[in-house]
Amino acid sequence: MTAYIIRRLVQAAFVLILVTLIVFLAMRLLPGDPIYMILTSGELVNITEEQIQAVRHEFGLDKSIMVQYLDWVTGVFRGDFGLSIIQRRSPLELISKALPITLNLSLLAFFISLIIGIPAGVVCAVRRGTWIDTVVTILANIGITIPIFWLGTMLIYLFALQLPWLPVQGYTSPFTDLMKNIRRLIMPVFCLAIFPISATARQTRSSMLEVMRQDYIRTAWSKGLRERAVVMKHALKNGLIPVVTLSGMGLSIILGGSVLIETVFNIQGMGQTLVNAVFAHDYPVVQGFIFFVAIIVLFINFVVDISYGWLDPRIRYG
Repeated sequence: MTAYIIRRLVQAAFVLILVTLIVFLAMRLLPGDPIYMILTSGELVNITEEQIQAVRHEFGLDKSIMVQYLDWVTGVFRGDFGLSIIQRRSPLELISKALPITLNLSLLAFFISLIIGIPAGVVCAVRRGTWIDTVVTILANIGITIPIFWLGTMLIYLFALQLPWLPVQGYTSPFTDLMKNIRRLIMPVFCLAIFPISATARQTRSSMLEVMRQDYIRTAWSKGLRERAVVMKHALKNGLIPVVTLSGMGLSIILGGSVLIETVFNIQGMGQTLVNAVFAHDYPVVQGFIFFVAIIVLFINFVVDISYGWLDPRIRYG
């Protein structure tokens, strides 16, 4: 196990460096100059080339790309993520403000997807061919194919404009006003959870149907065990391995989907902050946000891999 963990940490470090390098180069290849983004129209008329070069030197943009990258990486190891070109603030300050909002949305949608998706898939497998299996399968197929940005727009039109039951936009911390937080999160969390609920239900149904055909399940039935004991004790644990893999990917998808949902519902989380930074060519902010997102995704994948040994004792880590 120790050797496996060390190997995974080395792989994670390599992936993290590769991701940061790709994002760093991609941002520099985008058309436009971030220096001109911080200048007003009046300043553009009166500013001299020397002043522009001075601002460029202030943010280190007058150096070669590789030197800029090495400066940024060494700064990250010291906890220095640079300075936002547009807001003149540390990206860590922006991340510390936006990350709790995105985690509030994403984790809530993730846990809802597990609480609803896994039992729905188990019921469909156990009651295969019945009306409940048909209904849940149809709803899951719809949930997988529906675009979440369109769904968010329709929910706003229905529940915020036509039926003024829910707020149109914004975010309130649960520590400030819990009820207001719940009302503001109902629509965005539903949009984020609809795809993972559907995918989890389909995968759970497929895995459970395969497990239920195994010899040890037939042996459990032949011993006269109750249906609940057969399903929960013998079938579900072995059937969860593909579901755990999908759930790890689903959490990453939820984090990615928060970009669209935060934009639709005007929530100032990591998604919308990142989109604004990309359009503004705010290099340090984009690099800092992608760095933290990459760490979160790598950590999720690591936890998923470790959980296999708990779900199936036959799995050994070399």
